[in-house]
Amino acid sequence: MKKILNQPADFVPEMLDGLLKAHPDMLSYTGSDLHCIVRADAPVMGKVALATGGGSGHLPVFLGYVGKGMLDGCAVGDVFASPSAEQMLAVTQRIHGGKGVVYIYGNYGGDVMNFDMAAEMAAMEDIEVRTVLVRDDVASAPPEEAHRRRGVAGMVFAFKCAGAKADMGGSLDEVVAAAEKALANTRTMGVALSPCTVPRVGKPTFTIGEDEMEIGMGIHGEPGMKREKLQSADQITERMMTAILDDLKPQAGDRLAVMVNGLGATPLEELYIMYRKAHGMLTERGMSVYRAYVGEYATSMEMAGASITLMRVDDELAALLDHPAQTPFFVQVKL
Repeated sequence: MKKILNQPADFVPEMLDGLLKAHPDMLSYTGSDLHCIVRADAPVMGKVALATGGGSGHLPVFLGYVGKGMLDGCAVGDVFASPSAEQMLAVTQRIHGGKGVVYIYGNYGGDVMNFDMAAEMAAMEDIEVRTVLVRDDVASAPPEEAHRRRGVAGMVFAFKCAGAKADMGGSLDEVVAAAEKALANTRTMGVALSPCTVPRVGKPTFTIGEDEMEIGMGIHGEPGMKREKLQSADQITERMMTAILDDLKPQAGDRLAVMVNGLGATPLEELYIMYRKAHGMLTERGMSVYRAYVGEYATSMEMAGASITLMRVDDELAALLDHPAQTPFFVQVKL
């Protein structure tokens, strides 16, 4: 796989340096560690702060959603590797505005361990930290074992809703409740068509035939539900949507936010073909699309494939989605 880089070991720090230089009005970092990204105006005093973190290689997730109306900070790990507890603590210290901090991140072992350690260290400094784990990937465990599910693109809806609630002046309990409500109504499934290559490793994360696809594969190359022959766009979309709808169980009359997300190497044209089918399936069932998001929101380096995320929306979640936000990769204006 050809890549535009200098030295593999410099991939993440040089990416961070470029991102900070491109968006100095929105982003800064704390101390001398570029891996500790914060809002340029952090801390915002009197506001509940939101933080996330995880491995690089998934832009816009995670750090791409740091900014007004969404996240206050993000600890950045190496490609597909967790940030350290010390990095997460540094972010927490910098963004704390006196009202507590909410961690929102994916359900992955290394992240859970390091974030829990950071929360314990923050508590020793009288910083109250609450944690919301993202577990939206329906392919990674059955409903009765939903606590084992991975966190994938659905975390963007949690960032948006919790960030809006915090920006509106919500309390720590209210911000946590907004994140949990968003996630309780969110499900995701993905499909992979090709692998990606981690710069330091220099070889594909997995192998798959040119005529194959893997339904339910994770964003780090974790095994999916089934590998089979490549199908048409409508067939793939119907498979994914059916699994999501069976799990989420929305009813006729419900409004849904729909995200069709590219994993890194899939053209927008193909994503819109998938959205066309997803939209049709919802309207056939008497449901409506409240907001549509089509593009790259949570990627896996240059992996080809896509994910679909549905969030059932009520009046409260609709207002949180509509609230203005401005980050390097996500802008929501008030019309």
